[in-house]
Amino acid sequence: MFDPDVSITTTRLTLRPFGPQDAERIRSIVKSGVRFLPPGAPVKVSGVARWLSHGVHELRRSGQGLHLAMTDAEGLIVGAISLFKTSWTTGTTEVGYGVHPLYRGRGFATEAVRGLTAWALDTVGLRRIDLTANLDNVASLRVAAKAGFTWEGVLRDAVVDETGTHDLVIFGLLGQDSRAPTAALPKTELRTERLLLRPQGPEDVVPLTRTAADPLTQRYTGVPRGYSEEQAWGYIAHSERMRMRGAGAVWTAEELGTGLYVANVDLRDLDWTNRTAEVGYMTAPWARGKGYAGEAVTALARWLFERHGFARIQLRAATTNTASQRVAEKTGFVREGVARASLTGEDLVVYSLIPSDLA
Repeated sequence: MFDPDVSITTTRLTLRPFGPQDAERIRSIVKSGVRFLPPGAPVKVSGVARWLSHGVHELRRSGQGLHLAMTDAEGLIVGAISLFKTSWTTGTTEVGYGVHPLYRGRGFATEAVRGLTAWALDTVGLRRIDLTANLDNVASLRVAAKAGFTWEGVLRDAVVDETGTHDLVIFGLLGQDSRAPTAALPKTELRTERLLLRPQGPEDVVPLTRTAADPLTQRYTGVPRGYSEEQAWGYIAHSERMRMRGAGAVWTAEELGTGLYVANVDLRDLDWTNRTAEVGYMTAPWARGKGYAGEAVTALARWLFERHGFARIQLRAATTNTASQRVAEKTGFVREGVARASLTGEDLVVYSLIPSDLA
């Protein structure tokens, strides 16, 4: 059974059991209708007193977990965090949390998860902590990554709610893990002589769809045929999840001054151990022949080499795509060979760029 008097202090928070002293704050929360308290919390003010004296403590009394209030420096409850599904035999548990809507976006969830999981692993002696989040819940995915959890897999259509079915991501944290945040490229804007490279946004859906559906793009890339705006929305969401996992990042290149969308540029297959990556791009049909792709790739390469210590960037282009090969060669990439039957059966020319190539 967990300690009934546990109190965990982090930089800005205290995690402690709910008690009668919280009655006024919980009544206010219940009246407001906001939802972040643990499962079983009262939906009517009349149930607050009993919940604080009995209901919120039943999980701990059962030995399966505990619910804790997340309080700030003034003692105000700003969230709640729980351990549940605890197995003392196997040394495992699961963590869940909620933050009051007025206090989201301040990093409280990550701080609380890090504090509680450190206590559970180092003080209580548990071996493994699970965390699950809907695949479309970007905020929770970010909390898991920042708290040092490892993305272990996705359960397809595992959750059903009023909005439909959702894929569920499974994260795990072991006692021997480093608990360092997942390495990921930051959201960054870069400027060149003619371009602004910025993170993707909703305003890119239409031009991204037009670019991906263009016959030339379809001919030389692996984008789905009959590309739609729905697929563009999905790609933008997937790109952010890819960034949070440390697997890559995507930028929109737009003309300085006009804001015209001219290209989509991405870094993918990031290997943080060996500091290698691959770069890819799609130039909008209305912006081809102006050297925008090469300008964007050069800026990203310098940033990746100089700011993040990467050692090699790979670029692949279809043997028949002479325009893309020219981009690689003008940027300074060195041709290494041909990878046979690499993309839908087509041969690809393999190029590489290392820091000295840009000197």
